[in-house]
Amino acid sequence: MRKPLIAGNWKLHKTLSESRALATDLASCLRNFAAADVVVAPVYTALATVAEALAGTPVKLAAQNCYPEETGAFTGEVSPLLLKDAGCAYVIIGHSERRQLLEESDHFINRKLIKALETGLKPILCIGETLQERESDQMLEVLTAQIKGGLANLSATHMAEVVIAYEPVWAIGTGKTATDEQAQEAHSFIRGLLQGLFTPEVAAATRMLDGGSVKPNNIYGLMAMDDIDGALVGGASLKAEDFLRIARFES
Repeated sequence: MRKPLIAGNWKLHKTLSESRALATDLASCLRNFAAADVVVAPVYTALATVAEALAGTPVKLAAQNCYPEETGAFTGEVSPLLLKDAGCAYVIIGHSERRQLLEESDHFINRKLIKALETGLKPILCIGETLQERESDQMLEVLTAQIKGGLANLSATHMAEVVIAYEPVWAIGTGKTATDEQAQEAHSFIRGLLQGLFTPEVAAATRMLDGGSVKPNNIYGLMAMDDIDGALVGGASLKAEDFLRIARFES
């Protein structure tokens, strides 16, 4: 059985005081919550503050990105080692915004993922197609390339720590909506890729999240799908009430 995982990506939002307030609210309400693993990813500057607010609760801390080196002359970057030192258990890697805005390649993303694993962090690997790629029937080709590139040189043992997040980029902030069935189709295809790259056991055990504008009004339907094990939540993770409803699968 795959335990559900709900991750909140706060993106470039929340000051230190706002981050502390949100984390404190979540910690209070989820102190004894066990139905799903819950993760929040604040901005770098708030990591230690949020870690302190979450201490003693089941809510885990994630970073939104990392650099694939531990130390060195890499101005402006943050390594997995420093993230772990700040209290992180997870790190988001290959988010669609970084792929598009910063042109991150599958090879670079793979380097990050491997370094995160070596450091003891659990990577949340994001993949997904754009509207143009979907409309030109490239979805399966894009997902295959991103999975093969992102998971290159990983063993079945490594995969026990990896989470996959499928982001239908075409359904994020475009006014278009991915149906539960469209999300399931993509997740099922990805699980099939994992079976071919690793083993049926690895494919069956890997947790996969949906990242297509998840909100309280669509989480229940998504969680009813066979191959969807949780959600990577963007805007709806910025309000405690909305994120708590999602974590509890409440519409």
